Amino acid sequence: MFRKYKQILMLLVMIPLCTFLTVAQELVKLSLEHSVQMALQNNKNMLNSQLDLKIAKKKIWETTAMGLPHIDAKSSYQHLFVVPTLSFPGTQLSNTRVPIDVNTGIGTVSELQLSSGENIYLNNVAGTPIELGVKNNISTDITVSQLIFSGSYFVGLQATKVYFNLTKQNNEKTKLDVIEIVTNTYHMIQLAEESRKILAQNLENINKTLYEISEMNKQGFLEKTDVDQLELTANTVRNAINEIDTNLDLGYRLMKIQLGLEVTANIELTDPMESGESLSSSSLKLLSEQFNMNQNVDFKLIYTSEKIAKLDLNLAKTSFLPTITGFYNHNVQSNTASFNFAPKDLIGINLSLPIFSSGERLAVVSQRRMALEKTRNTKEFVSNNLMMQASQYQNDVKLKLEKYLNQKKSKELSDDIYQRTIEKYKQGMSSSMDLMTSQNQYLTNLTSYYQSIYDLQGAKSKLEKMFNINQDILTK
Repeated sequence: MFRKYKQILMLLVMIPLCTFLTVAQELVKLSLEHSVQMALQNNKNMLNSQLDLKIAKKKIWETTAMGLPHIDAKSSYQHLFVVPTLSFPGTQLSNTRVPIDVNTGIGTVSELQLSSGENIYLNNVAGTPIELGVKNNISTDITVSQLIFSGSYFVGLQATKVYFNLTKQNNEKTKLDVIEIVTNTYHMIQLAEESRKILAQNLENINKTLYEISEMNKQGFLEKTDVDQLELTANTVRNAINEIDTNLDLGYRLMKIQLGLEVTANIELTDPMESGESLSSSSLKLLSEQFNMNQNVDFKLIYTSEKIAKLDLNLAKTSFLPTITGFYNHNVQSNTASFNFAPKDLIGINLSLPIFSSGERLAVVSQRRMALEKTRNTKEFVSNNLMMQASQYQNDVKLKLEKYLNQKKSKELSDDIYQRTIEKYKQGMSSSMDLMTSQNQYLTNLTSYYQSIYDLQGAKSKLEKMFNINQDILTK
């Protein structure tokens, strides 16, 4: 009976576990557009870039709030072990003489004898002690302050807006980087999958031919060398397939990292590999595009850097301007002394006026002016470099396109030669060495063909990133 309950318990535990494993291994089908969108949502670099945007927004409010009213409260507790006192001595007429105390001055200071013979004395007497404080006291100050004028504040407001634009442009650059690496990885996996498919078909044909050759060898029509030669060819193709499998595993792992997926996720690419007329047409269309400097994200960044340098110069100049602030203070005390002249409410204006700094502020202004000049020189250099780079990238796409078209033709020719050589070999019209040479030539051209596709797609991605075009299609 106990064993039966134990089996039921294990079954109850295994059911949710199996469900979890089924969900974890659920196939995720990805088009290139879907992959890019997922990366823009989950890629760690993109997430950090989005956080930078939020930080920049908070920075704008932080700077703005510096010029808005501030209210501060301060409270303190005070205990006096000995409360200081003060007394004011007075005078008093009396018919009694009091010996004078030289330390305190208390006593008779003068006397007067009346006509009746009675003596009247003028005596100094001690006054009533007055405490100048309280033994225990809690004091609370409430201060309201308002910035009235500050040159650095107004420049700071402008700077935060420029800083936010800079963060947006960095976000745009990160977005373009993510799109480029995801697109290249997607194309790499596509090419590897296509290569494996063709090599697998090729291996199947070789094994079929190998079977036929083996049977002919058994019947004495062919030598054992021919069989071994074809077996060697089959092993070469198997090794190529195993190498592709390894690269595919690494490619899929890389794709999961770029998309922010778990390593255990099971993904499948759905888009067909771009080749043939489609690849040629898209490449030619890209070559016809005109480079717009203002659309390039690197130019936007250097342009914004120039604005920041201008604001730094303006900020240095504001060090010659005064700073004016207004304030209101309200003081509340739990206990007050008999004599308390501290005002409860106070309003005023503070003025800070820079007068002389031995040329320090002038030196800072000169540095900022030279920094601005450096930024402008850098801007001009980057502009010229981008124009040259745009031309270079377009030429690179053009060369890669020509290479792709040549490799495509070479692949078709080597494929045709290889197929004819196999037929001749079956008919005894070609040697095993001819077959091996033809097969190696075919594999070499096949590898070069797929490499030319990958190189052309990579060159296109670099040019699209630089031109900042076609990104809306992928991220709509």
